[in-house]
Amino acid sequence: MVALIIGGTGTTGSRLASLLPDARVGTRKPVLPGHVRFDWDVPATFEGALEGIDRVYLIPPIGVVDPVPVVESLLARARLVRRVVLLSSSAVPESATGMGALPALVRTLPEWAVLRPSWFMQNFSGDHPLAAGVRAGEIVTATGDGRVGFVDAGDIAAVAARALTDPLPHNTDHVITGPEALSYADAAAIITDVTGKPVRHRSVSTAEMTERIAEVLPRDFAALLAGLDEDIRGGAEDRVTTTVQDVTGRPAGSFRDFVRRTSSE
Repeated sequence: MVALIIGGTGTTGSRLASLLPDARVGTRKPVLPGHVRFDWDVPATFEGALEGIDRVYLIPPIGVVDPVPVVESLLARARLVRRVVLLSSSAVPESATGMGALPALVRTLPEWAVLRPSWFMQNFSGDHPLAAGVRAGEIVTATGDGRVGFVDAGDIAAVAARALTDPLPHNTDHVITGPEALSYADAAAIITDVTGKPVRHRSVSTAEMTERIAEVLPRDFAALLAGLDEDIRGGAEDRVTTTVQDVTGRPAGSFRDFVRRTSSE
């Protein structure tokens, strides 16, 4: 088995790479042994990254409304690949085009898994815009009182590792959540309680959220993201699954434990 981890220096990819040290890490700027250049914007990098590979952790290109053509191009070159584990999202429904069309592509392979994680806990830390709101003391969304089963990226990586390496292919969709569903107001209250720094949640309209996101991202993608907030407000992400426990044999980490860990880093 030789696996290629696309986005191997990113949020889930880097954690997966630490679990699979013999995997090949695909990244736009390879600097370490075991890293290879892979750039969705440069299809000429696909062949070298795929050489000798029989399974792939597939993170689609970020910020692309319709990634189907470039992913199809990759899979057409993946002649030796039998197993693909796709990172999708619980918030993306199946569709004929766009992000929702990618699961159907990977299901054409003999061995596959589609990971559908809920929203990442890691969005509350690091360079994510949500984390900037935490540091400023105010989280702004269009989610209202809607709840989300926030999940730790480390738990997503653990499920991905099993999906890539288990002797029998999973050939299924994995909806991955944390152990509880929380509103953004709940999350803000937990952050306040753990860190002692006041953080509140302010809910805005979908239109206002689109304008805020469009300051840093293309408008069509901003509208898509704001629409996901609206879906949360309607209850689309108010769910909890046992996938992490079922696949890895250990429970999913809680949001409170995540805040404790990251606030001390």
